[in-house]
Amino acid sequence: MSQVSIKRPKGTQDMIPSAAYKWHTVENICKDAAKSFGYKEIRTPTFEDTGLFVRSVGDTTDVVQKEMYTVSSSGEAQFTLKPEGTAGAMRAVIENGLLNEGIPQKVYYMTSCFRHEKPQAGRLREFHQFGCEMLGASGPAADADMILLAKTILDNAGVKNTELFINSIGCPECRAKYTQALKEYFSSYTDELCGTCLTRLEKNPMRILDCKSPICSEIAKGAPEILDYLCDDCKEHFTSLQRILAELDIEFTINPRIVRGLDYYTKTVFEFVTTDIGAQGTICGGGRYDGLVGELGGADTPALGFAIGLERLILTMENQGSEFIEEPTCDIYLASIGDAALVKTASLARDLRNCGFNAEYDLVGRSLKAQMKYADKIGAKFSIVIGDDDLKNGYAKLKNMETGEKEELRLSERFSEHFSDILVAYMFGDSFYEN
Repeated sequence: MSQVSIKRPKGTQDMIPSAAYKWHTVENICKDAAKSFGYKEIRTPTFEDTGLFVRSVGDTTDVVQKEMYTVSSSGEAQFTLKPEGTAGAMRAVIENGLLNEGIPQKVYYMTSCFRHEKPQAGRLREFHQFGCEMLGASGPAADADMILLAKTILDNAGVKNTELFINSIGCPECRAKYTQALKEYFSSYTDELCGTCLTRLEKNPMRILDCKSPICSEIAKGAPEILDYLCDDCKEHFTSLQRILAELDIEFTINPRIVRGLDYYTKTVFEFVTTDIGAQGTICGGGRYDGLVGELGGADTPALGFAIGLERLILTMENQGSEFIEEPTCDIYLASIGDAALVKTASLARDLRNCGFNAEYDLVGRSLKAQMKYADKIGAKFSIVIGDDDLKNGYAKLKNMETGEKEELRLSERFSEHFSDILVAYMFGDSFYEN
């Protein structure tokens, strides 16, 4: 009987140990920057009530219409694997009363998201977002600070060749006038629009601007621009944002076609785009969503945020040759000859690990030659061989695996301290025998 080969689902990736250090790099960069701006971590469930995303993301978006993974169990409501992080974070802030703890509330998260899309470079069906959310601040300074945080993360990651695009999509008042203008414009093209956009024409014509169909995209190029329909308050907000960004030395380009793919956005929207990862060039997107908290049942509260696609960030860093933290390797491998020596290496490894070192010893019954090959394979900086004679005289030779130099160390309770001195000297380029 032939074996069935089970492979990972289409559009997903495994993070194997050899790639983990890249993920640790971007995770640490994101978290450290967020903390320096006063953000605290929040974690929400992998799945939420489907209604949360229909109400927040919007029932005319591609995400809700085509891309959500929705499940149900007997006697229960429908649940959806979260396609993005903001809605769940907003729900958690409201449900747990965090707005009673003072404003602005600043939270960050790192989470898996799920969308049924055609997999390609930088776009997966399970992907990971780092997101930041600020609630309670309505002014343009908050928008600028959010953009600054996103830029700080990209700068700290060493990402180059990115461009910041900003736009304003207005408040409900000016959006209503703009929506009417779009309806009038797109009504002339009903014979050419795709079926999905024909539905959007009545419900939410702004979504047509975000359609991926080449025909609809070409038609949308001649559509009215939102900036021509902004009310006085939205104009002032957008103008003030530009002044603050200029003061912060943040370069930007106004792109009136940015609407973002989710319905909850209002006023400011922005994207950081790179040309180094192909067509999926947006590595960070965000904006303001002042009506979302109220839409989800909370008190009317201004809010804004952004999300960074971690796979896209890593891909960009790889393509640009950015630096990642070093992949951790073994500090010392303790080779043994015989049962008594094996027991000794176990206790020495424990002591070294308690002192913060990465220490390994033989666990599979290898020959001495095979143990040394393994030590070399795992990149051990040092090795030590312990046999019967070493146990008798209480000494063994420590070997520098890079230079081949050796030093005799006493196998006592102070072994880990002696090794610590030698490793520090080695790491800082001092003489191997100095200590």
